[in-house]
Amino acid sequence: MRPEESGFLADAGALGCESVRICLDVRVIWKLPEREISFPRRPLVMGIVNVNDDSFSGDGTLDVEEALAHARRQVEAGADILDVGAESARTNREAIPPGEELARFRAFFDRWREVVAGARPQDDEQVWPPVLSANTWRPEVVGRLLAEDFGTELLNDMGGLPDDRNARHCAQSGVSLLVMHSVGEPKVSRRDQRWDDVMTAIEKFFEEKLAMAEGAGLDPLRIVLDPGIDFAKQRDDNLAVMREFDRFLRFGRPVLAPISRKTVIGEVLGIDDPADRNAGTIGCLAAVLRRGAHIVRVHDARAAWQSSKVLWALREEV
Repeated sequence: MRPEESGFLADAGALGCESVRICLDVRVIWKLPEREISFPRRPLVMGIVNVNDDSFSGDGTLDVEEALAHARRQVEAGADILDVGAESARTNREAIPPGEELARFRAFFDRWREVVAGARPQDDEQVWPPVLSANTWRPEVVGRLLAEDFGTELLNDMGGLPDDRNARHCAQSGVSLLVMHSVGEPKVSRRDQRWDDVMTAIEKFFEEKLAMAEGAGLDPLRIVLDPGIDFAKQRDDNLAVMREFDRFLRFGRPVLAPISRKTVIGEVLGIDDPADRNAGTIGCLAAVLRRGAHIVRVHDARAAWQSSKVLWALREEV
């Protein structure tokens, strides 16, 4: 399904975001394996859980009990989606072996249902049970992980879908696919990457990947887009992505904003420690939600839930 066939506005410039309503009232359906989420609605909070020992923000752990406890705190704080990663995206670390990544996932996913059973949602608007997302990119890991019955509903592929294998895995399993914009293989530094027009480049990338995924048999309504803030982008590129976020709405798909504690925030504020960038994160959250972001990916789910709820209430008064 192409954007012009989906009933959504196909001209990004037509959105303009002259008011909050223009961006937030665009109708979007997101299909998951056995349910679907309909927008407009309060933006979704994706809480981060790192089952690794080298997260850039220092919040990862290889202790599965600690990871499960953190997951419960995230969902009880309002996370609609829990994004679990077993390998850091940091480019100054070697990739771990596929078997080790799978073992970390299994140790956590085996007990995910315990987390949900022992937790309670913040309010009636929170997606419940929360969507379980696996943050991984190697097709050999993806195929084995999705073949096992862990209740995974979303594959968060930071690999940028270089070929259609992960899209085929998702099509076969009914799992939704998040496609993140980047360049080249993950875990390789792209500090020298330069763009003449980063927004046009991202839009072209999304067009190509949507066509690839659909060609692999994946229902377009199962796809989420992520412009990949801080990935193969420099300070001004990242600011442009957030400033012009509404341009991505023309694809008629949910768009995720990965804003949490990003390097660009540290560059603007002069803050080196990612853990000290939470206030800057909320500033970015307000900017992208006003421009139509459907999902925000964060470390501090409580702050994001509270901010999103207030901003949504303010939107209702416009």
